[in-house]
Amino acid sequence: MTEQVMAAIDGSKFSEGVCDAAAWASLALGAPLTFLHVNDNHAVPEERNLSGNLRAGARERLLEELSQLDEQRAKVAQEQGRLMLQAAKERAIEDGVAEPGTRQRNGTLVETLEELQNDMRLLVIGKRGEGAEHNGDHLGSNLERVVRTLHRPILMVPDVFKTPETVMLAFDGSKTTRKGVEMLAKSPLFAGIPVQVVIVGAETGDNRSQLDWALKTLRVAGHEAEGAIRAGEVEATLRGYKEEQGIDMLVMGAYGHSRIRHLLVGSTTTEMLRRASVPILLLR
Repeated sequence: MTEQVMAAIDGSKFSEGVCDAAAWASLALGAPLTFLHVNDNHAVPEERNLSGNLRAGARERLLEELSQLDEQRAKVAQEQGRLMLQAAKERAIEDGVAEPGTRQRNGTLVETLEELQNDMRLLVIGKRGEGAEHNGDHLGSNLERVVRTLHRPILMVPDVFKTPETVMLAFDGSKTTRKGVEMLAKSPLFAGIPVQVVIVGAETGDNRSQLDWALKTLRVAGHEAEGAIRAGEVEATLRGYKEEQGIDMLVMGAYGHSRIRHLLVGSTTTEMLRRASVPILLLR
């Protein structure tokens, strides 16, 4: 199958932002768009203690009725998912995508995405799912597991998406972030969008050399690119620079050789994602 933009949607308030971001990415990349909804049929119900209180015939009738209820719930969940996918498809068409596709699967989201990742060029996913959408700044547990599991770029989206006019790349000179510079330079996703490159660290010769390389790579590719080296704690410094410059999208590696590597295996990346008010593109 052709590599495509895949967007995971559910009943949360983040689904509209996911739809709009996925449509933008699909059009910019010239890649097919597929919306995915997963019915989690692996949820473990509370153990039902039917022993002793009911006679055998009554227990059998109750078990049969409970089984029928489970089947009805599964049918309702499937129909709800179908309606969500249809609404997402219609929204993407309004955004200009000619023929968005839909897929509905049973299982867990993480396992399903892992199975489908060879079909993906980019995964678009909300900051939180419907089970966690009221938890303030908390990060959805599914998102953390997805980032740990998948080996594809992941665009995490807050509840509202707008086409980015300025992009910030968190750069530390690691292999992942150098690949990120090269990807960003040539990707049609960021064509015509000014780029800010930020290194969090001391003003050293090595950091200056790394920054100069990144800016040259971007400028040669036709980007308007500026950069900065800022000392301080990684997450707070990046967040402060984003607010100062009015950044619309953050690009960063999920792993690196400096403190930024602690993103999803420690505090920095999780904190960046948790506090995010703009989309974050995570590179692997």
